[in-house]
Amino acid sequence: MNKLQNKLTFLCIILGLIGALYVNLYVSATWVESRIQYQTYLTEQGEWAYVKQGNEQIISDVTPYEQSPLAQHKLNLLTSEPEIKEQWVVISDVGQNPILLRADYHFKVWSLLPAFIAIALCLISREPLLALFSGIVVGAFMLGKFDISQEVLIPNMATTDAASILILYLWLLGGLMGIWSKTGAAQAFAEMMSERFVTGPRSAKLVTWMLGVLFFQGGTMSTVLVGTTVKPMADKANVSHEELSYVVDSTASPIAAVIAFNAWPAYIQAFIFVPGVAFLATEADRIAFFFSSIPFSFYGIFAVIGTLLLSLEFTVFSGAPIRKAISRARLTGQLDAPDAAPISAKELQETSVPEGYNPHWIEFVFPLVSLIGIAVVTFIFTGTPQIHWAFGGALLIAVLFALGKGMQIREMLNGLGIGWKGVVVASVILMLAITIGTISKQLGGGIYLVDLLGEELPFWILPVVLQLLTMIIAFSTGTSWGTFAIAFPLAMPLVWDISQNEMLANPEVFMMICFAGVLNGSVYGDQCSPISDTTILSSMTTGCDLMDHVKTQLVPATFAASIAAVLWTLCALFMS
Repeated sequence: MNKLQNKLTFLCIILGLIGALYVNLYVSATWVESRIQYQTYLTEQGEWAYVKQGNEQIISDVTPYEQSPLAQHKLNLLTSEPEIKEQWVVISDVGQNPILLRADYHFKVWSLLPAFIAIALCLISREPLLALFSGIVVGAFMLGKFDISQEVLIPNMATTDAASILILYLWLLGGLMGIWSKTGAAQAFAEMMSERFVTGPRSAKLVTWMLGVLFFQGGTMSTVLVGTTVKPMADKANVSHEELSYVVDSTASPIAAVIAFNAWPAYIQAFIFVPGVAFLATEADRIAFFFSSIPFSFYGIFAVIGTLLLSLEFTVFSGAPIRKAISRARLTGQLDAPDAAPISAKELQETSVPEGYNPHWIEFVFPLVSLIGIAVVTFIFTGTPQIHWAFGGALLIAVLFALGKGMQIREMLNGLGIGWKGVVVASVILMLAITIGTISKQLGGGIYLVDLLGEELPFWILPVVLQLLTMIIAFSTGTSWGTFAIAFPLAMPLVWDISQNEMLANPEVFMMICFAGVLNGSVYGDQCSPISDTTILSSMTTGCDLMDHVKTQLVPATFAASIAAVLWTLCALFMS
């Protein structure tokens, strides 16, 4: 960093800490009533129950809404934290089925401070580790947690999510990439593809695009699979890392929202139950509603089309930053900007094949095919792809290939070490990203943004308002699935109420349009956020500088989101 960047970074951190201490000392939490509407039913014993994660849960005690201490009119009178945080209630004007009432809180616009500091520092300093850690410290101070290691880092890193990151992205993915680097398998695959299929940047990007569409499970699995597969051949074809990371990232979650034969519908349907709405009554109804809304997933559709156009070298809609990266790579052969600092280590971008070992492309393809096969088979039989099994099986096969071809155990272990060292920084960044996302959720940033909505909005503007709110929430927290959990339970009842108040002729279509606005807004925010796992992994697996990826991707993604906003507004006006 230069002197100006150092000064701005220092100033940003100091102002963030001052703001955090001010909130901790002088700003009271605003408590908000949240209604969680499960599909409840009466058992044969006459008890109310609901199904959660496949298991029946009995509701032991139900209170009239007016008597609940969590009703909004009572939360408004609070001067301290409520004694209970959630309670089952019956609301007479809604129906007889119990609703889970929960007390959430936020600090108004201050709730967004940690995410703002982290994102601002990413842009100013281009150092994601410093930016994320600073955002975590600011958020912790706001919550009164001044022992960062004991009260914040250790609790968050001692979770299932953190353990999953360490096992999957550090041990398994890092080990697999290290073995491929040691055996030269990735380079052999690149040379084979270059000889038979890839003749230049266009064909390399088209292969990348097709693989992104093929791996339509979305999220981290898609970015890792596609990124690690295409990087060797794309580098050989002189494709800039900014181009490559954009195509990889923009065919991950966007394609999963459009080709939704994955875990998304089953996950999201649990959040969109609205009492009294017949077409959302059962799980099957809600999944059918998801698929019926796919034609309105305009952002996902245009994001995927945009990457196809870029792959075909049609760059009108790609933006000046990507065009600049393309020109640099084609004219100078430099795949990264001069000041770039990729988050994957240089060891993984080089090969260190032992003397006498003959690399073969099948050593790259066979583990990759087994990885995809295990993921697909486990998805068919368990309902979700078992990613750890898939990567573990691929790593085992790659190791057995190397040993079977005569590689010494010492050399194989050296390859694993190279891989682990190569992804350790990215793994730490991912863990810090999860931590700041958790803190942002605790501070109620998403709750505050959704709480800004009111039932007085004109119906035709609601899809775009929901899109913008979820874009901000997902960008601030770095997660689309977390945004779904925050936004859908609050947005869907609001959309239904507005459709009834406005006496719309086609309320179901209006619900689909607004549903698509929430879904696609969340995808956009997650995809463009520098603290998102898919953004970080797209950068890591393609060897791109994180902030270069964010800045170059932001232009075409925003263009697609703008077109989607116009189309949602027109659909709301003329189809509802």
